[in-house]
Amino acid sequence: MMNSEEILARLVAFDTTSRTSNLQLIDFIRNLLGDLGIESLLVHNDDQSRANLYATIGPADIGGVMLSGHTDVVPTTGQDWHSDPYQLKTGDNQLVGRGSCDMKGFIACVLAGLPRMTAASLKMPIHLAFSYDEEIGCLGAKKLVDAMTGFEVKPRIG
Repeated sequence: MMNSEEILARLVAFDTTSRTSNLQLIDFIRNLLGDLGIESLLVHNDDQSRANLYATIGPADIGGVMLSGHTDVVPTTGQDWHSDPYQLKTGDNQLVGRGSCDMKGFIACVLAGLPRMTAASLKMPIHLAFSYDEEIGCLGAKKLVDAMTGFEVKPRIG
């Protein structure tokens, strides 16, 4: 399994600017999950060009905790980048790349922790929810929440 920096480099390389497809990034995450035996559910937007991903680690019959993040980034137009924003730059104790702080860095850390999560005897599940188009109105999260209303077991709130 890759470490968080390696995963972040891969995530940053996907141009997931709002209103563009995030499917390559979602496929990458889904493959990482699948390699660990974790099943995932995709909830697409209306034209099937973007998707939310939902997965559960541990027991599926009780609420649990949700780790949630969005996969889209704002456009780089008009910004003064001194390097390719879609290639992770390391140095001076920094990792610089489009989305590295909001929120691809968080997602990379969650994904890097998956082997430990799957190896643990979890008493309560950890749910993963990664959405699209947060930067332009949380459009993906709304679709995901709508889908979750039909789930028999939902993550715990509060």
